[in-house]
Amino acid sequence: MAEPAEPHRDWDGFGFSTRQVHAGEVEDLTHGSRVTPVHLSAAYRFASFQEATDRFAGADLGHLYSRNLNPTNQVAEARLASLEGGTGALVVGSGQAAITATLLGLAGAGEHIVSTASIYSGTRVLFDRTFARLGVTVEYVWDPDDDAEWDALIRPETKAIFTETLPNPKNDVVDIARVARIAERHGLPVVVDNTIATPFLLRPIEHGAHIVVHSATKFLSGHGANLAGAVVDGGTFDWAGASRPYPGITDTAIAGHPSYVDAFGPRAFELYLRFGIANDTGPALSPLNGFLLQQGMETLSVRMRQHLASAREIAEWLDGHELVESVDFAGLPSHPQHALAVRDYGGLTGSVFSFTVRGGRDGAERFFDALRLFSRMTNIGDTRSMALHPATTTHLGFTQEVRDRLGIHDGLIRLSIGLEDAADLIADLDQALRAAA
Repeated sequence: MAEPAEPHRDWDGFGFSTRQVHAGEVEDLTHGSRVTPVHLSAAYRFASFQEATDRFAGADLGHLYSRNLNPTNQVAEARLASLEGGTGALVVGSGQAAITATLLGLAGAGEHIVSTASIYSGTRVLFDRTFARLGVTVEYVWDPDDDAEWDALIRPETKAIFTETLPNPKNDVVDIARVARIAERHGLPVVVDNTIATPFLLRPIEHGAHIVVHSATKFLSGHGANLAGAVVDGGTFDWAGASRPYPGITDTAIAGHPSYVDAFGPRAFELYLRFGIANDTGPALSPLNGFLLQQGMETLSVRMRQHLASAREIAEWLDGHELVESVDFAGLPSHPQHALAVRDYGGLTGSVFSFTVRGGRDGAERFFDALRLFSRMTNIGDTRSMALHPATTTHLGFTQEVRDRLGIHDGLIRLSIGLEDAADLIADLDQALRAAA
């Protein structure tokens, strides 16, 4: 009798939906369990004196401590790296932790980052408050399509460019390929937050980005029960040949041992974060949360198709409603970035967008309080649909001038479209709009 065929272990070349279910998994030879178990172990035994030394030195990438490497989390990391097209990934405790570890791994006191202005409000607060206290300056480009504005801000101490694929809440699409060309001209790595697009819609590394970050709390996990973040190393930036110094990656961390770039090549940034920045600052992801993340990714494409279809239907309906002033959804033909939205996203620009209710703040308050199916809450990317009033919540601490420049007006409402029937969501929006009027 013939021997049974061995299961696949290398998922390169398989389709997106196949990889989101299988990539990264490790066969359980002890019990034969089909689902990756939750490894609740803080630390791991060493087989010998030499193995302990090698693991601390980075010569052996086996398990040492769950602060930087856990078997459950490794499955989620390998799966996301496969979906994004990166050489490796690191999961951490939240999206903010992912952004913080990444950018503080690139820039230190006295150095500088350039970011697009329209980004998640929490990221701007992180930059303007905490990074500023640490001596890392962040300046903002208001028109990402203006090369001259980028060139005017980039200076010798600039160490990275940061942007988002689909900014929240304005859905003002960023041309990642254009930003990557500007960065290449200046010899800078590009860090892209791909939380709202997810690799199902766009893979920034294919457009020239070097590092991708996620608030994996959102669409990757998908059910509003998990808190997680992730960093994906594209493996495409030439750290050793860069004109600007990145000593954590290119210099020897331990006497007599090679640097991260010499030892790990295209995985240098991932391993530098894992055993350097993340190990030192400790934003570790619980293995239980890593398990929820990998479970969420298994259904990413299925969920995203429903999110996207409903979002487009609702945006089109809002665009024609007499009680709505405007809709910020780049998939609409009237949107100034519609051509870019069609080119890069097929006109499906995520399921997080905003619209403006007639009546200013009073109208927005009446609308908000009248909602019955939409949850009044922060967060996005859940199976449940949610609404929020940015001017009095996420952007409350911003000056009026900054809110005005960002388009965060008093009547603006942010929506995150979930997996309910679109007709039911439209009915709830309609009754709330009429209550607001």
